[in-house]
Amino acid sequence: MSSLRFSIIQSALFWEDKTANLRMLEEKINSITEKTEIVILPEMFSTGFSMQPSVLAETMDGSSVQWMKNMAAKKKIILTGSLIIQEGDHYYNRLLWVLPNGELGYYDKRHRFAFAGEDQHYSAGNKRLVAQVKGWKINLQICYDLRFPVWARQQSNADGPEFDALIYVANWPERRSHAWKTLLTARAIENQAFVLGVNRVGTDGNNIYHSGNSMVIDPLGEILYHKEHDEDIFSITLQKETLNEVRTKFPFWKDADRFYIAQDQQE
Repeated sequence: MSSLRFSIIQSALFWEDKTANLRMLEEKINSITEKTEIVILPEMFSTGFSMQPSVLAETMDGSSVQWMKNMAAKKKIILTGSLIIQEGDHYYNRLLWVLPNGELGYYDKRHRFAFAGEDQHYSAGNKRLVAQVKGWKINLQICYDLRFPVWARQQSNADGPEFDALIYVANWPERRSHAWKTLLTARAIENQAFVLGVNRVGTDGNNIYHSGNSMVIDPLGEILYHKEHDEDIFSITLQKETLNEVRTKFPFWKDADRFYIAQDQQE
């Protein structure tokens, strides 16, 4: 059975300072000396959760995307996290999945956080990204998406569940940390999948405090890792065999409702 080693970086971020954030995160990634395969950064890791995309956005040829490609190649890892990206007249909160060979996939955040005005500044994505690596399928999502279980729900078929792990990158405030921890656990149990939630720590430019609470949860809802308040770099190896044992012993996925998600084309 295949295994995958994930490294989580729970970090404070410099507000709207790309240069400082990339320098700091490069040091943290370089400090991971053991072999790892996937390194996960928080949401909007180069800027913090800013509503100034017209000032901070870059294109897919920009310096932050190039930095991700360079780090992935140098460390021979898959590097993932979200950035502010511009395409034409639209701005996106875009999660990138960058391979060591420079190839990449991306997911544009579907559910924009209207409570903070994200829907006024960013366009919504309209399709999911399920990445594949070493026989694993990984569903990639961003922060507020966590509150909408249909968007993350397994689409099982005769071959089995659609994905094996869910990754959420976030800037989730401490004042709603109970919801974060509860919903991450729920997503693991209901989808019979590993869930990795990677959040930032510290106070942002809007004086909002983030307590981290990054977590790794197994398919039964057991917490394998949880870190509150402090910066941390944590690596864990997840086993496909564990996943298969749970799904064989408790084949709840076979009884799931069949449904279709309409792909909203509106911006």
